[in-house]
Amino acid sequence: MATNLINILFLSTLAGLATGLGGLIVIIRKPGEKLLGFLMGLAAGIMIVLSFLQLMFQAIKISNLLFAASGFVTGSLILFFLDFLLPHQHFSVSEKGIIDPRMFKSGLLIAIGISLHNLPEGIAVALGYSYVPEIGVLIAIAIALHNIPEGVAIALPVHTSGASKWTAFRLALFSGLIEPLGALIAAMFLLTFRNIVPFGLAFAAGVMVFITLDELIPVAHEHGHEHFTSLGVIIGCICMLVLLGAIQ
Repeated sequence: MATNLINILFLSTLAGLATGLGGLIVIIRKPGEKLLGFLMGLAAGIMIVLSFLQLMFQAIKISNLLFAASGFVTGSLILFFLDFLLPHQHFSVSEKGIIDPRMFKSGLLIAIGISLHNLPEGIAVALGYSYVPEIGVLIAIAIALHNIPEGVAIALPVHTSGASKWTAFRLALFSGLIEPLGALIAAMFLLTFRNIVPFGLAFAAGVMVFITLDELIPVAHEHGHEHFTSLGVIIGCICMLVLLGAIQ
């Protein structure tokens, strides 16, 4: 069990570090709208297929539809209320390079909001890994892809505010490192309550579907280039179907 806990923390940390990667991308070279739209579409395709064809399917298989549905609704509602109570602005790649102290405050608020959203994401990694390690790996990959644009969302306004590049990067990095905390909480909880695994799998599905519908696709479409997002969704779905077939 100690090995599982270490692996869960390792995977969730890698997924969280992707937020720092998004911040690093900003300070090296500001990413284009087409690339970010494609990456968000890719993450969306992976999350949708993984949520329904693996997490919900397995939750229903080992329990029943009502129990699985309650987990799905709980996961999605928790993210909904977090988003409602602590909304975070979505990223924009068209920020002007004007020094404005208000931009730093904006980036800081985004970082706080994203940090709190990262807790349920870490829980999703732990729940998936506790059931089947391969599922945990796939969830971590999907969340990592989703975290890259979130790192951009944090670092871009901070950097354009006049703060140093490394301040912007560190803020994005530390925001992502909240994710292993959520994974640790879930992993310790599962040590005592193993019978909630199907509920947890459905919970993870609800978290990922909410992220996809509320953040990834709508934000990707804000700047146009919908075809790049759609292409990312298709490729993400294909990649996840291939990966799911490989682990059967």
